[in-house]
Amino acid sequence: QVQLVESGGGLAQAGGSLRLSCAASGRTFSTYLMGWFRQAPGKEREFVAAISRRSGGSTYYADSVKGRFTISRDNAKMSVYLQMNSLKPEDTAVYYCAGDRYSNNYDRISSYDYWGQGTQVTVSS
Repeated sequence: QVQLVESGGGLAQAGGSLRLSCAASGRTFSTYLMGWFRQAPGKEREFVAAISRRSGGSTYYADSVKGRFTISRDNAKMSVYLQMNSLKPEDTAVYYCAGDRYSNNYDRISSYDYWGQGTQVTVSS
C-alpha cells in the first residue's frame, strides 16, 4: 500500500502562484496513476489534474484549470506536484492528492485507491 502526504498549500493573492507537493511511501509508486482533486466548502469534490504512470507520460486537466496548472511527477523521488499559476479566488479549496493502482478512469473519485489528508489553498482577491 501507499501513503500520501500533501504540502505547499497556503494563502495567495489572485494572479499569484503556489506549488503543491505530494510525497508517497511504498515501492510501487511508479505503478500508480496520480491525480489531484479539490473540494470547496459546500461543493462536490472535483477533478483537477492527473498524470499517467510512466515518466513523461500523458497529463489531464479539468477545463477550469487548463493553461494555468501543471501536474508533474518524479518517480525517483516518489512525489507528484501541482504548479498553480494565475490563481483565481474560485481556486480556493482543499486540495487532495490521490493514487490509482488499477483503474485508468483518471477523473473519477471512485477509481482512486489512496488519498492524502488534503492541503488548504486560499486565494484572495
